[in-house]
Parts: sequence; structure tokens; C-alpha cells
Amino acid sequence: MTFAQAVTDRTRRLQTRLCVGLDPRLSEYRDLGALRTHTLDVLEAAAPFAACVKPQLAFFEALGLPGFTLLEEVCAQARTLGLPVLLDGKRGDIGTTAAAYAQGWLAGPHAGDALTVNPFLGFATLTPFVEAARANGGAIFVLVKTSNPDQADVQGGGISERVAAEIARLNAQDTGLGDGDYAAVGAVVGATHPGDLARFRDAMPRALLLLPGLGAQGAQAAELAPAFHRGGTGALASASRAVQYASGLDVTASREAARTLRDELNAALA
Repeated sequence: MTFAQAVTDRTRRLQTRLCVGLDPRLSEYRDLGALRTHTLDVLEAAAPFAACVKPQLAFFEALGLPGFTLLEEVCAQARTLGLPVLLDGKRGDIGTTAAAYAQGWLAGPHAGDALTVNPFLGFATLTPFVEAARANGGAIFVLVKTSNPDQADVQGGGISERVAAEIARLNAQDTGLGDGDYAAVGAVVGATHPGDLARFRDAMPRALLLLPGLGAQGAQAAELAPAFHRGGTGALASASRAVQYASGLDVTASREAARTLRDELNAALA
């Protein structure tokens, strides 16, 4: 299955729209061994309640070579658990550099099934990522309207709407989609902007929406229903710190946090 098919299948089969983020912060642990063990334990504990997992590349990169080794372990364990992997790297560049990022993160040894992508160097820079995602049955999630308060500095004035229109154009080229299928180009729309969700949902009908901001950033599951299509598909609501560090390093608390967020999202769509 493609990434879009896999997360939609988990949404329908397991009744979950939750994307569990992994942000392993070295400052929370006594050493790298403890970080590794806890990160993998949280992944396993939260998996039954997740549609996908989202490792934040910055935290793995900050660990140096051990971080890349752990990332490969996370990806391998996620796939053993049946969880699609969405790498949060917000990559974006021009020409051959963009192509190298696409190769490394969508087809290389550290690759995920999907990758977040920054479009603000121009729409042509998306091409290598789109091509790699389509070739490998993956997906990209293009930044449209991010969850941070100061996003309006560069995403206001109609810019987010222009990016959304480009995503819709790219997905319209995918003529092999069936009814209810989602294309390879998704969009990041912050869960912290609930009043904008319906508009962006309508603007990008074949795009999966990634909704970051649950938990630590203050977004509420009860406000996210407009991001979903009928039947509760089409969006993934993401929580990271609220799951991984729900109560310090208590893995049971992480499991319960994931369960609670899943149930809150389901209740919002009832």
C-alpha cells in the first residue's frame, strides 16, 4: 500500500486519526542508552492507538551518529508494528540539493514513508520530492499554515492559499486515484488554527492533512472535525510531547495519553 492508503486503512480499521510524534530530548535522560530504550518503548506502547508515527529529525540529528542509528531502529520497529513512518524534517532546497534530500529521506537507508517539505524556495523545488514520493509509494506533507503563532510573518497575505492551490494542482495530475483515495502530496495545516481547517480541507480535496499542535501547543481535539472528510478520513492530528513525555518518562502514561487523544479525536467526529 502507499502511505496514504496505509494510514487510511489504519484510520478505518483501528478507528484512530492520531499521529504520534517522537522528539527524543537528551536533556530528559541520564544517557543515550536510556533515551534509546524509552523512545522505543513509547513507540511500542502508543502504536495500537496511532495511525502513523512522526519522528522529528532535528532531535535525532542532534545526537550525531547514534541518532541516525536510533532513527533506523525506530523506522524498523514501526514497520514491524505496522505503523507508517512520517519523517518531520521540513526539507526544502533547489535543484540537485532538493533531489538529494528527496533521495535520502524518501528512498535511502534512513528513509521514511513520508516527509514534511518546505515550499518557500519556490514551487519548482517540490518536484524532486513529489517524484520520489510517487515512485516509492510515499507521500510528502507541504507546509501550508504551520502551528506556530508567528507563521503569519511569511504565510499570511494569501501565501498559504497559493501553496494550497499548488498542492491541489499537483494532486489533480494523479489520475490513478479511486474514489476516496488520497494523493501523494499532503499538507501541513496547524491544529492551532481551527477556524481555517474547513477552508483548507475544501481547497485540497485529495490531500491528507497533517494537523500538528495537539497537547503542548494548546490545540484541542474537539475543534478539529472540519479537517476530516465524511467517515473521518483525510487528516492526521499530531501530538509529540503530550505523548512521549506525558508524565516524565512513565511509558504507561504515554500509552494512556495516546489512548485518550485517540478517543478525543473520535468523539469530535461522532
